[in-house]
Amino acid sequence: MKELKKILQILEKEYPDTNTALIFKTPFQLLIATILSAQTTDTQVNKITPQLFKRFPGPKEFANAKIEEIQQLISSINFYKNKAANIKKLSEKLINDFNGKVPDVIDNLVTLPGVARKTANVVLSQAFGKNQGIVVDTHVKRISQRLGLTKNTDPAKIEKDLMNIIPKKKWGVFPFWLIQHGRKICKAKNPLCNQCVLARFCPYYKIKNN
Repeated sequence: MKELKKILQILEKEYPDTNTALIFKTPFQLLIATILSAQTTDTQVNKITPQLFKRFPGPKEFANAKIEEIQQLISSINFYKNKAANIKKLSEKLINDFNGKVPDVIDNLVTLPGVARKTANVVLSQAFGKNQGIVVDTHVKRISQRLGLTKNTDPAKIEKDLMNIIPKKKWGVFPFWLIQHGRKICKAKNPLCNQCVLARFCPYYKIKNN
């Protein structure tokens, strides 16, 4: 795609902050926060994690905790029972298989309960500064399709398509550009196409305005 280089330049200029909105101090905290953020806003997660991490600072404390107490502390989060179970199992596996440390290799991260490639890629890029894949959330999926960067709907296939065209050094920041753009401009319903800095490169915009 000949316009891709220009698209990346515009996004980089428009969204210089490429940090996750999740608040964390350690890779483990980011891992837990990212799991909690699935189908829940980052703002809601940030409201509960200070108390959660004060009570359970690391995997040892989560592993030894009663599942009911974890559930209680995260009960305002969507699917909190399932997430509590995964967090407890994940913590146990970290202790048993990884000496209590969050692995910095994607093949190891995705062996943890509740951790798919999206979560793993967030942790790798934001906590370790490593580009081993590209985060594909709803914003990345939607905007990549609208820009014509992929025709796929499956996140794994979308990630593969993007990895084939996005320079590897941009893998970590690219999705966070799209996430911010999706929240601000390229919304799922009623996108603000007339305010979009990428409109002239966007097939979706051209079809919508013909």
